[in-house]
Amino acid sequence: MDLHDRVAVVTGASSGIGRQFSRDLINRGATVFGLARRMNKLEAIRETLGDAFHPVTCDVREEDSVTTAFDTVLDAAGQIDVLINNAGLGIFGSVDDYSTEDWDTLMETNVRGVFLCTRAAVPTMKAQNEERGFGGHIVNIASIAGLLGNPNIGAYNASKFGVRGFSKSMMKELRDDGIKVTCVYPGSIETDFFDVAGADMTDHPMKPEDVSSTVLHVVQGPDNYLISEVVMRPLRPRG
Repeated sequence: MDLHDRVAVVTGASSGIGRQFSRDLINRGATVFGLARRMNKLEAIRETLGDAFHPVTCDVREEDSVTTAFDTVLDAAGQIDVLINNAGLGIFGSVDDYSTEDWDTLMETNVRGVFLCTRAAVPTMKAQNEERGFGGHIVNIASIAGLLGNPNIGAYNASKFGVRGFSKSMMKELRDDGIKVTCVYPGSIETDFFDVAGADMTDHPMKPEDVSSTVLHVVQGPDNYLISEVVMRPLRPRG
């Protein structure tokens, strides 16, 4: 996809790789609607990235919030060519100490949010396929934790395995509608994710710009060329 004059929606755009995705999409000519809960952070990003970045307040866990956010995008731009489902969080802990509240928060953000945003974008992408023969591209940011289990991250594993399963299903369901679905499985990335999760960062994580460059390479492929899954790891995470 040539990203010039395309419209992208990036969830979790207020920090980390979401912010980097937004920057790189704009540098390639796209207009980006950045979704997140914290408008002050989104406004600060707009000051840096300029008018091609449009802040939209959205809590991906809430159906009404997602509906309103995507209505805002369509009212302003009339199309959605790329959706990057990036919003997510980690809450780690042993199963016997893990609270129901933390479980629900994790699942609602990491799995329900991907479902709600995908459902909101698909009708527009299907209509675009009818009009121009290609609907768009949905990229779901999972994690290496969606491929293998580890102690004390069982809830996070479950959420990212859920994103993996949903992505595999959507890839097959939507491909005949001209909609690509790609699931990405990054290892540790140099963001504030581990601080929020209360876990230790690896000594040598990947850089947000490196992860973003790979995702944009996938998005910019020919219309009939689908990379459905990508696994990324730091070469020497412990040095």
